[in-house]
Amino acid sequence: MQKIENHYLKAKKWLLGMRGNDGFLLKVLIYGLLIGIGFVYLFPLLHMGIYSIKSLDDILNPLVNWIPTQFYLGNYVKANQVLNFFPVLLETLYVTVLPSVAQTAVAAVVGYGLARFNFRGKNILFVLVLATFLIPPQVTLIPRYIFFKELDILGSLNAFMLPALSGQGINSAIFILIFYQFFRMLPKSLEEAAQIDGAGHLRIFFTIAIPMAVPAIIISFLFSFVWYWNETYLASIYFGKELTTLPLQLQKFVASYQKMFPAGMEGSVNQINEGIRMAGTLLSILPLLIVYFITQKWFVEGVDRTGITGE
Repeated sequence: MQKIENHYLKAKKWLLGMRGNDGFLLKVLIYGLLIGIGFVYLFPLLHMGIYSIKSLDDILNPLVNWIPTQFYLGNYVKANQVLNFFPVLLETLYVTVLPSVAQTAVAAVVGYGLARFNFRGKNILFVLVLATFLIPPQVTLIPRYIFFKELDILGSLNAFMLPALSGQGINSAIFILIFYQFFRMLPKSLEEAAQIDGAGHLRIFFTIAIPMAVPAIIISFLFSFVWYWNETYLASIYFGKELTTLPLQLQKFVASYQKMFPAGMEGSVNQINEGIRMAGTLLSILPLLIVYFITQKWFVEGVDRTGITGE
């Protein structure tokens, strides 16, 4: 009887867990849920990746689904020609990196000022800053366009740089809030000790606050970089034909392909197919994937330490 009871307790412990140890059923549930969620997020990338290396014969063959009969790179060759990938990539980095750096720097200064200084109208100013995030950009598009036209900065990077430098870049209010939360958590004893040693506010900001705010800087820059990269609505209006980005090139991918490879062109595929579209889409998001894989460690740490999840 004692042996049966011991076997029962062992089986119960193995299945359900005891004293903080996860049982087998709970592990199956957790890992199954994580695999399911991961598959939902990864399925579009897997679909694009597989179709991008399929030849036209594999695409037309209903028996070929997940495993192509050959590793075909011709789709990427044509997508590269249509997107003009490397020159446009450099132009895209120029359009996204500089405004992202400027926006992060300005958000750090504004967030530090709101967090560490008390002055009349501070709360009202803080509310107005956050209110800019609630106002849709379409509401201010026409007045801002007219203002930029009067300044003669349309068709240049200044159309992005001017709002970024004035704290009105794409979703700047979120980054100001991130820095505001982060700088509020810094102990005032550090500033008081620095002031006793004769340090001024600027020196405290650059030697104490900024080095400790590296996670907030990383998370703000990465989010800003992604948002400027994916911004096509404002970029198409402000830049016109003078500047372009990979997402803008992707929007007119089909028209550019048909113009570059006419239907009657000798030795070419008459019509664009799904494989070429998927290759072009992957090329346009490939830099973002590379940036994420390189910076994912600091990205996760930044999200955790800045409290961006609302904790």
